[in-house]
Amino acid sequence: MRPNASDVLLTAIAPAIWGSTYAVTTEFLPNYSPITVAMLRALPAGLLLLMIVRQLPTGTWWARIFVLGALNFSIFLSMLFIAAYRLPGGVAATVGAVQPLLVVFLAYFVLASPIRLVSIVVALVGAAGVALLVLTPRAALDPVGILAGLAGAASMACGMVLSRKWQPPVSLLTFTAWQLTAGGLLLVPVILLVEPAIPVPTITNVLALAWLGLIGMALTYLLWLRGVTRLDSAVVSPLLLLSPVTAVLLGWMFLDQTLTALQITGGILVIGSIWLGQRANRRSDAALKRHSTAMAPRLNPAHQGILGSGD
Repeated sequence: MRPNASDVLLTAIAPAIWGSTYAVTTEFLPNYSPITVAMLRALPAGLLLLMIVRQLPTGTWWARIFVLGALNFSIFLSMLFIAAYRLPGGVAATVGAVQPLLVVFLAYFVLASPIRLVSIVVALVGAAGVALLVLTPRAALDPVGILAGLAGAASMACGMVLSRKWQPPVSLLTFTAWQLTAGGLLLVPVILLVEPAIPVPTITNVLALAWLGLIGMALTYLLWLRGVTRLDSAVVSPLLLLSPVTAVLLGWMFLDQTLTALQITGGILVIGSIWLGQRANRRSDAALKRHSTAMAPRLNPAHQGILGSGD
């Protein structure tokens, strides 16, 4: 299926906005624990969407939704915020650069998607670009933060592939509401048992949580899930590299962080790897379409119908 430009652009909005997570968290929620922020980001947004859609899962979808909620939100967000609190924003985003590579191999095992050399090259070039972008000599590489970031990347990679495999017969808004709510609910017992009391929020805290939950979670994940279900994994996963680019740009614009020539080179590599991935996928689809067209006259009408139904 050839990717539509509007689908790609709408999907790219999500990781671009996710790049603001690090600046918002460290600047406006300094007294909140990582898991508390993760719960407050997912659960209110999920409940709000659930009140709008007024529909609950049925049958086996209960188990699937809680698995997806754990992978895409409970584990991913907890690890994300642990990394965000323990590492500089750009460094925290660096570990996400391994995610496209993880998705390539997970999609092969779970979805039987072919492993294309260009997808691996794109992932490696993108990771190298992110490293140049954020790994400055002053970058603090806290081991716990690095491990948390890697765990979060692996969790979301699994969630992304399973979200493509498990597509319920409901709207994307409903699918998003289910996952957000499940992911937030799974974090409530953890907070009650091991986390400190939630601080009394200030107006700034409320606005930051509203941004992270309503814009940075409900809206963006709706766009992201739309892209995951419409586009091939090889098209979607490189877009995640936009997150560290945004994080570094926001740090430069608002947090007085420097932006060196090496970092600019890294940013260009990241953007170039995304462009290369999209271009290679379009060429591959075009070649497949030409091959199918060339083979069509040799097939009987029944087989042609089968081919057409798979486009």
